[in-house]
Amino acid sequence: MTAYKQLIYSFKGKKILVVGDVILDQHIHGTVSRISPEAPVPIVLQDGEPTFSPGGAANVASNLRSLGANVTLVGRIGKDNFGKIFLEALKKGGIPTKGIILDDTIPTIVKTRIVAHHQQVLRLDREKCDQDINEKVLAKLKKFLEKNIKGYDAVVLSDYGKGLLSKELIKFICMLARANGKIITVDPKVEHFSYYEGVTSITPNRKEAENAIRNIKITHSFSHKLGLHSDALRSLFDVERAGEQLLKFLKLESLLITLGEQGMYIFEKGKKSVQIHTRAQEVFDVTGAGDTVIAVFTLALSAGATKFQAADLANTAAGVVVGKMGAVAVTRDELHNAVKSHGAA
Repeated sequence: MTAYKQLIYSFKGKKILVVGDVILDQHIHGTVSRISPEAPVPIVLQDGEPTFSPGGAANVASNLRSLGANVTLVGRIGKDNFGKIFLEALKKGGIPTKGIILDDTIPTIVKTRIVAHHQQVLRLDREKCDQDINEKVLAKLKKFLEKNIKGYDAVVLSDYGKGLLSKELIKFICMLARANGKIITVDPKVEHFSYYEGVTSITPNRKEAENAIRNIKITHSFSHKLGLHSDALRSLFDVERAGEQLLKFLKLESLLITLGEQGMYIFEKGKKSVQIHTRAQEVFDVTGAGDTVIAVFTLALSAGATKFQAADLANTAAGVVVGKMGAVAVTRDELHNAVKSHGAA
């Protein structure tokens, strides 16, 4: 049994805690045959009923569950009908709802995608993210995390910038995780990069890394001392230099920058950075690829993988999901078959 096959086999039963912004994804499918006489927009004739699936941090949890992990999702939803639909979707996917807090000050976040002929025509977002997290909700979240964190192998922070992961909550979670010796990985929001100092790893894409550098330059007067001169990552040389500086600036164990068709770059403290070339055969939809990356990367680390092995597996998994439509979870069989087809298992 090769190293990668052993790792994938070891995913089963690992306990992962996912904390972040949960979203309900709604898809409405139909066909277009004419343009509206009222405005230059297509008329979509709806086909069947809308479908719903857990999105945002919940998609990270779905990926982990699909890979055999025992996952607990921590987030908040509104006290509304969409919230009920979200909870039912979690239960259907085998994800416990004990960490989901009801917040009567916000609506459940919903992203509605209208798709015609396999092409997204429109996305409609329903959210309210311009206020601080409710103090009662924050207290409940802290209590749940404090009581349960010891039982997990790793913690994933899935930050979509929707208001849950405040500076206070991120620092609280990181303090708890470090005190209990837990792996901490972050799918980051640009404005919050400085909050993630000292975590095990963060997994930004190229645009997020560029925006993070820009944000650091604006908010930290001493950033020039670390060589963060340019925020444009046009070449792999730019990516390599920026990654090394971000790793140092945030005092991270590792940093994984995803680069789409150019694969990924993994940076580790005290080691030379490595580019991992893409494994995607065909790209139909990149929706949810970042969720898959952090799920596989974190799960592999919790199973004893090196940072490079974890990144390599995450890269392979991303190659699987971008070949499908929508935010879908990768399975252990799919991952193993993909690894095997590339001669690594």
